[in-house]
Formats: sequence, C-alpha cells, structure tokens
Amino acid sequence: MRVGFIGLGNVGGKLSGSLLRNGVDLTVHDLNEDLVSDFVARGAKRTDGPASLMRDCDAVITCLPSPAASAAVMEEMLPEITSGKIWMEMSTTDEAEVTRLGAMVMERGGAAVDCPVSGGCHRAATGNISIFAGCDRATFDRIAPFLKTMGRRILHTGDLGSASILKVVTNYMATANLVTCCEALVAAKAAGMNLNTTYEAMKISSGTSFVHETESQVILNGSRDISFTMDLVKKDVGLFQEVANRNNVPLEIAPMLVEIFNDGIARYGERELSPNIIRRLEDATGLEILAPGFPPEMEDDEPEEPGYEVVPQGM
Repeated sequence: MRVGFIGLGNVGGKLSGSLLRNGVDLTVHDLNEDLVSDFVARGAKRTDGPASLMRDCDAVITCLPSPAASAAVMEEMLPEITSGKIWMEMSTTDEAEVTRLGAMVMERGGAAVDCPVSGGCHRAATGNISIFAGCDRATFDRIAPFLKTMGRRILHTGDLGSASILKVVTNYMATANLVTCCEALVAAKAAGMNLNTTYEAMKISSGTSFVHETESQVILNGSRDISFTMDLVKKDVGLFQEVANRNNVPLEIAPMLVEIFNDGIARYGERELSPNIIRRLEDATGLEILAPGFPPEMEDDEPEEPGYEVVPQGM
C-alpha cells in the first residue's frame, strides 16, 4: 500500500520517519521544502501537493497544527478521493470537525480515521508512542499494520471522532499535571528542599505522573524543551472545553488553565516552550528551579518494538 504523509513537523516528522525506516512506500509533503528534501534523501518520494498525493496514494495521513490547517488540506484532497482511499487524521483536532471532514470523505467512497498520538515526541521518534484510532472495525483492521509501525500501544476507540475526544481529554490531564508539577517544584524550593531529592520524592510517590517523569526533568535542566509550545497547550485545553460544553459539563479547572496559559503567552510569547509556564512562578518568587543531572531533552531508552492492539479492561 502506498502511503502519503502531510506535515513533517515535531511529531509528524517522527511518525513518518518510523514508516520510512520500516520500509513503507512513502510519499511526503510539507510547506517546508528542507524537511521534504531530507525525507527524499532517505528514500521517500516527493509530490507537488495534497491533491496529487491523494490521487497517487492508497492512504494519506495528515499531522497538522490546527483544525483549520486540516480543513484547508482536505479541500485540496477531496476531488481526488475515490472508493477505497483512506484519510488518516493524526492531528490533535476537534471531534466535530474531524467528523465533518470524514463525512465528506465517506460520501465519496473513502474511509476516514482520526488517529492522534500520545506519549511525547521522544516516543514518536522510536515508534513506541501510543495511538488512538476512531473508525469502523473493518477500516481499523486495514490500517492496523501502519499504526503498529508508527506506535506501540494501539487503541481502537470506537467510531470516527472518538479518538479526538480522548486525545483532548488526555492532553487536558497532561496540562493539569504540568501546572501542578510546576507549583510543587517551586513550593519545595521555597521551603528549602533540595530539588534533586524533591524530584525523586515525587517520582516514587503517589504524586508521580508521566508528565513529572518527563517534563519535570527538562524543567530542572533549564532547557524546558519538550517540543511543545504554549499556543498548542491553549488550543488543546480549548478543544477539551468545547467537548465539555457540547455535553453540558460544568468544568472548573479547565478555565483556570486557559487563564494561566493566556498569561504565559502574554508574558513570554505564544511559541514559548510549554514547560516554561513555570517562569511565572520563578518570576514571582525570584527562585530558579534548576538542578544538576537532568537531560535537556527526553530520549526514549526502550528499544523499538512491534505495536499491538490494546484491549480495554472489562471488554
């Protein structure tokens, strides 16, 4: 099967790299020609745009920064969608929007999947990231080999749109974890605690989380580089808020998180790295939250392994 990939940024470049590394017939497209040229040098094919990519490939994957970007790409691809074509949306997007775009794909005889990822860029690089997939079961079975090449833990979440709901739910939780980790580290420093010891106490306790064990490390290093920016955090929490609003859930913490990141963006810029939200507390207290022995970036130390489908507990 010929696969096209649109969007070779922080996450998309690593996911498509896993496909290429494992021998998939891959054609790529990105507005950044340097990124495309790098993939071509490694064996991928190039194309002149989304329309020709959909025409020439059996499945096209999009991994883009916003729902608006996905809609613009779909507008170009739609005339080339015919029976048997597959669109796989790996962007973090709105459930209502992916359902709308997917309906247009299916009206033309194609299949649509929302399949966002979770677990950090360092795991995307090694093919060990988790992937949610929303689509009918027959389509899931068709695309499973590609999902298992790009990721390790693959969860079929239900119908189209369901994966996008779960993605923004989990990103919301990660954002809340990040803010509480920042507050915990600053409060511990203010109380005179050694931050290396504080990190370990948090890690071995009931307070630990995936976010602490990754983002707290780059915070303490000072790089704050987790390959994610404040504007993307604000977008994701906003998408979660929209899910709640559509279902009449009165949230309390999500609006506070939006306010915190609005303030961070106003102070440091929308493209500031998201863990640098801790700077608000550093500035307020005059403390530097740094400690020796932590890496500037996270690297996945697990070997690349074939992916597998996760079966939900109780099902």
